[in-house]
Amino acid sequence: MRNLLLAMLTLAAAPAMAEDNLKLSATDISVRTGLTFKVADAVVQKMLPAGWELNSPTAGPTKGFNLGITLIDYVMVQDPEGKPLPPRNTIVLNAPAKKVGTGEAVNMVLGGFVVQAGAPGPYGVFGPANITIDRRTHTGPDGKPMINETWQAKADDGSSLDIQIEFERGTPARGKVEAKIHSAAKPAFYRIYRFEQAADVARSTAAGIDRVSKFSFKATGPTLAPIFDGTEQLVSITSIPSYSRSIYLPTE
Repeated sequence: MRNLLLAMLTLAAAPAMAEDNLKLSATDISVRTGLTFKVADAVVQKMLPAGWELNSPTAGPTKGFNLGITLIDYVMVQDPEGKPLPPRNTIVLNAPAKKVGTGEAVNMVLGGFVVQAGAPGPYGVFGPANITIDRRTHTGPDGKPMINETWQAKADDGSSLDIQIEFERGTPARGKVEAKIHSAAKPAFYRIYRFEQAADVARSTAAGIDRVSKFSFKATGPTLAPIFDGTEQLVSITSIPSYSRSIYLPTE
């Protein structure tokens, strides 16, 4: 189950680090939706820093993907002392990568969008954008919940993202994960995530899962059009209705 959760979230697990080498940066709770795609390898490779290469998973519900989009709707954010911080909804572009020579596997944050006040974000790669989210749940007499989500981002650079998803909710898989996430802009920088989540794979071409009744995806503008040129293939959609995380920074 642990490997399944890692594949669903497109995160690479990291060995547990000694507590005295970590400093708590923030904690947060969010609702997330993860999309994975297969796009041209050369396009994603150009977005990776020197010394890193693509590391697409060879098994699991995201088998074969090389680019992910994580849609994050924050419910609560706190600083290390427990004081509230402004929740800044974020859209993340990420890729599974490994370091040449060592084979170290990580999730690499390539770019994305965040509300105006949050740019460029902790990884230094997020462009400012106006982000709107509409999420609705309808449960009929049959007792089956249907989820309808619309995500829209209009970036300052003219890029635009419009995503609509409707799916029947399944039974989420619960799990705890530790992950090490690097920045493509400054690959030596990373954060450690320790999180507990409930993840529901609504569509997976590899696993033969499909409870998605509607899906539309439109990406335009200078940031997105070179990546999503119409040849991209959707690999999976994962709904994460519950995600609770502690973020740590290394102290040495």
